[in-house]
Amino acid sequence: MGLVPKQDTTGGNVILLGITKRGNTYIRSLLVHGARAALRRAKFKSDKLSKWMLELQERRGSNRAAVALANKLMRIAWAVIAKNEEYQPA
Repeated sequence: MGLVPKQDTTGGNVILLGITKRGNTYIRSLLVHGARAALRRAKFKSDKLSKWMLELQERRGSNRAAVALANKLMRIAWAVIAKNEEYQPA
């Protein structure tokens, strides 16, 4: 879906740029918009994912936290579909 950092390697240095543009643009934008909405509501919740989101938002900022959350949600959705099971939060 393009929610991973674009990587450029030269010599021994690894440079991580913004997210890649691979995958479906529409689905990627929906995931990021949904993640932004979840970030706004996270301060009113006390579950594990909300705590993770708030800590990440403090460390990295709102935009990076939204993309990271969208990436996490995409990986969860893919695992649920691939395994054909219901979502079981850890």
